[in-house]
Amino acid sequence: MNLPDGLLDTGWVMVAWTLFVGATVIAARRAPWRVLLDSSRLNAFLAMIVALILLWQLQAGVKPGLSLHLLGATVFTLCFGWQLAFLGLSVVLLGVTLNGAAGWQAFALNAVLMAGVGVGVSHTAHRLVDRLLPGHLFVFIFCKGFFTAALAVLAVGLVSSLVFALAGAYSGQYLADDYLPYFFLLGFSEAWLSGMLSTLLAVYRPQLLADGSDAPFPGGK
Repeated sequence: MNLPDGLLDTGWVMVAWTLFVGATVIAARRAPWRVLLDSSRLNAFLAMIVALILLWQLQAGVKPGLSLHLLGATVFTLCFGWQLAFLGLSVVLLGVTLNGAAGWQAFALNAVLMAGVGVGVSHTAHRLVDRLLPGHLFVFIFCKGFFTAALAVLAVGLVSSLVFALAGAYSGQYLADDYLPYFFLLGFSEAWLSGMLSTLLAVYRPQLLADGSDAPFPGGK
């Protein structure tokens, strides 16, 4: 995560830019912009962006591109839906890149791996929970907040490792032994933080927890 320029060749960069531009256009067209007309929702959106810019710069790693940091995609998706979450995380990446913690040429690749995979997995898991499980506070916190956050981080680590291996940036054996296992530890940290924030929001600010269609938080009914 937070890939520097030059780690992957031009082909991968061009594919990533194509995917990123396409996803950005779709997200911007389908985003529920009206929710940001509410000052409390807008303040929460902006505060989340600022907080994640700081968290994404607190990273650990020993080799270029093989860094680890908290993601925040699950909580972002819970609060604003996948469209605004993807766009918001792209703004977070913009702030991180401006501060020199990631490369400009690799911007799209970073966005696809972190915002795209993280938000995509979170959104898919949330929809499955809505379809298969009852709308209960316990289900919301542990399934949509805690476990989904861990799953999103693990998915980002797995997809990133697969891309690195296929691109020849690092060997698959090295990634499997010295990079991917750390995502299990990071996933637990992400799940703990996401579960805590989901609990606090569900109890004290349930109006901030809505999907892309402004559906109210099920446990708040």
